[in-house]
Amino acid sequence: MSSPEPVLGIDFGTTNTVVSITTDDGDARLISFPNGDETLVAFRSALSFHVPAHDPSERVVEAGPWAIEAYLEEPLETRFIQSFKSYAASPLFTDTEILRKRFAFEDLLAAFLIKVRDHAGNALADLPARVIVGRPVTFAGQRPDPVLALSRYQAAFSRLGFADIRYAYEPVAAAFFFARQLTADATVLVADFGGGTSDFSLVRFERSGGKVTSRGLANSGVGVAGDAFDYRIIDRLVSPRLGKGSGYRAFDNVLPIPNRYFSAFARWEQLALLRASRDMRDIRSLVRSALEPDRIRALVELLDDNHGYRLYQSVSRFKEALSASPSATFLFEAGDIHIEQAVDRAEFDGWIAPELAAIEDAVNEALARAGLDERGVDRVFLTGGSSFVPAVRGIFERRFGAQKLESGAELVSIATGLSLIGAEADIDLWSERAS
Repeated sequence: MSSPEPVLGIDFGTTNTVVSITTDDGDARLISFPNGDETLVAFRSALSFHVPAHDPSERVVEAGPWAIEAYLEEPLETRFIQSFKSYAASPLFTDTEILRKRFAFEDLLAAFLIKVRDHAGNALADLPARVIVGRPVTFAGQRPDPVLALSRYQAAFSRLGFADIRYAYEPVAAAFFFARQLTADATVLVADFGGGTSDFSLVRFERSGGKVTSRGLANSGVGVAGDAFDYRIIDRLVSPRLGKGSGYRAFDNVLPIPNRYFSAFARWEQLALLRASRDMRDIRSLVRSALEPDRIRALVELLDDNHGYRLYQSVSRFKEALSASPSATFLFEAGDIHIEQAVDRAEFDGWIAPELAAIEDAVNEALARAGLDERGVDRVFLTGGSSFVPAVRGIFERRFGAQKLESGAELVSIATGLSLIGAEADIDLWSERAS
């Protein structure tokens, strides 16, 4: 008897991308990416483009941690892009110019996928015919167009030669991963917290004749997640120390430092663009007229010396520490910049209150669409990096009870579930093709 054809599952995330493939025994294994002395399963969703000095006609493309290394080595000579999934459903994003060449979204995604394949080596040397791609319930951005997003996905994945390209909701894929732990019938709420979106699915699992069957009940989502939490930390702890909220003298008037200088801190790679923009000349001139010139000097140093990536590493460490303890100290040191401040978790919870409210509204929406209340949910499975944030977890503990909550494999559950969906006999119930 011949073995079933393998199926690839790809969780293309805002922050990380994870790939899984089915095995002959009906299970799934993760694709790993060797990187020096370590082996990665979470491949950073980032791209870099660089023209080497020895050959101006060449364009060197990298992805993942290799893209970050290229950018940090030559930030002004390298175009770095991350979190580009956020633009997938935006009609306003048509293309971008990179080193004198136009790139549409599907061009960026195809370039990224090719590097993912290349860095996997022999594991992805021969791609299977079928791929199941994760998609959020609600794409990020204002007025996102999911049909447009899937058409862009389709164009990119087609370039790798897949014959059968399907799409499944990311939280549904996580539910498939979680269902292997169930020993009885259950209605499960899956909450998937990514970098750019938070998605929720209600799925009913039933056991009969030794098999587990399932049916989707409802989905909902909202375009806020971990990236928004990071920005709140920077906006409260870092930007004021770099001049936000301060002023400068213009003749006989005192004017506020423009807030637009600090909007670039939403994503660290944008800081290099700010340094190369016309605003940088104005920022430098503010050192002479600012009411608090040392703060503007710190902003100039951060931009000139390319400390953005180190800043976001500090934010990540602080967020992890605050998830493990009721208080933590934020510490950012780079050059002459030293920012240190103790923060209570309750204070941080107040900063992210708008995002928490949006998340809870999306949970309410999923329950309403399924015609259920909290008593109708047997288990709650939390996945994704922001599920570690106590205030996020607290929403579900308060509403469903701690005894119903499950978590684990936060970074890999979706990719594994996607490939398992791809091997289902009734695959059309759980996935779709781009229209």
